[in-house]
Amino acid sequence: MRALGRSVPVRLRIPAIGVDTPVLRLGLAPDGSVRVPPVTAHDRAGWYRHSPTPGQVGPSVILGHVTVGAYGDGVFRHLARLRRGEKIEARLENGTAAVFTVSAVRTVAKADFPTEDVYGDVDRPELRLITCGGPRTGDGYLDNVIVFAELTATTA
Repeated sequence: MRALGRSVPVRLRIPAIGVDTPVLRLGLAPDGSVRVPPVTAHDRAGWYRHSPTPGQVGPSVILGHVTVGAYGDGVFRHLARLRRGEKIEARLENGTAAVFTVSAVRTVAKADFPTEDVYGDVDRPELRLITCGGPRTGDGYLDNVIVFAELTATTA
């Protein structure tokens, strides 16, 4: 599949789990970690703006909440239910859409986060979706759910 030019994602659709959400732009937190969407935007996904845009060569990274305390269910509450072969569509600012096919869904301990697998260079357009998962602790979750997907189509 040929890579797309740079265009910021504005909407994310994952029909298999009922996601259809605007996409925020996220940067880095003061501690150097990737910011997550604000808790008040629990129903929105956020694209890490220092990663490629969806459809460019490399891993484009989009994050979302699973739950947010008093704010309720997060946009990625069913992310762990995604299965290999299911589709994810990132609608871009330029009007095109990058369609990705899920290749793997992994649940990993936050302490063992696979930084290289998520952010490391790849030679084709790929997508990573990240949320929390696993057992809940007093103030969060012990694990991360990571979806890996490959660009398989583009639409105008």
